[in-house]
Amino acid sequence: MSSSDEEKSADQKPAAKPSEQKPADAKPADKPAEAKTSDTKPAAKPSEQKPAETKPADKSAAAKPAAKPAEKKPTLADTKHLHKVRDDADVVIHFDNVTKTYNLYKTDRGRFLGVFHIQRKGDFLGSVNANDGLSFDIKRGEAVAFLGRNGAGKSTALKIITGVVHPTSGIAQINGRVSALLELQAGFDAQLTGRENIGLRGQILGLSPDELAEVEPAIVEFADLGLYIDQPLKSYSSGMKARLGFAFAVSIDPEILVVDEVLAVGDSAFQEKCIQRLRQIMMNENVTVLFVTHQSATAQRFCTRGIVIDAGKKVFDGGIDEATAYYKKHF
Repeated sequence: MSSSDEEKSADQKPAAKPSEQKPADAKPADKPAEAKTSDTKPAAKPSEQKPAETKPADKSAAAKPAAKPAEKKPTLADTKHLHKVRDDADVVIHFDNVTKTYNLYKTDRGRFLGVFHIQRKGDFLGSVNANDGLSFDIKRGEAVAFLGRNGAGKSTALKIITGVVHPTSGIAQINGRVSALLELQAGFDAQLTGRENIGLRGQILGLSPDELAEVEPAIVEFADLGLYIDQPLKSYSSGMKARLGFAFAVSIDPEILVVDEVLAVGDSAFQEKCIQRLRQIMMNENVTVLFVTHQSATAQRFCTRGIVIDAGKKVFDGGIDEATAYYKKHF
């Protein structure tokens, strides 16, 4: 019996071993759980890659503004590099020792008698040389700025160029049709209609009937006055008169264009149209441009040459950068 008891006890001992193996079985069960947590770590990596996927979208967004410079409209200042002067260009404006003298009188009676060279004692105050010995040559196609203070004599020189006044002495030769953008409302008759004023100005400039008939539709279209073009000028506003004057000046295909620095004509849309028209004129190598300004920065944008005038005399003539530097230093 003892031997059988020993066998039973021996059989019971290995029965306890499987219970000891249970925790061993739990360990591998924990390992797959750890594998799950390890699997979640790389799952976060694709989320980290999302910003990388948005980069191409940023590139396409950045590519859109790149197309805007191509749509940018050219400005008047862009013509400075396009307005070239040929070496063999002929001289269109020649001033040789030009002097313009104005006699000043105390009364209107004395001024009237002065027209007939009658100077009564007490009425004659003295003489002033608005231009004093001016000499310069301007070639066809040049863009020249006249710099100087108020009263320096710039306007008088331009009046001689446009034929409004004549020099007292010296030689002033102008070769070409001159159009001035100075006083746009000057030269109009308030009793005439806009269309009739176009004809009046054309006759003053010496346009033939055929030339006038050719440019009139372009002037009417550019001015864009509608039915007012056939109404008396006295019914026009100051802006409408300026529009008509500007339209006439830029539509007659000038060979010499005199431009004032003030180009605020009409609304913004019309101003843009004026700038574009001036740019077209300045791009023509056969058109000479004279720019009048007190601002040296404006002259540098538009012109390649500068003439500085002071007290009726030419004090500097050279490149626009050197001319503006001289003007800033001395004035």
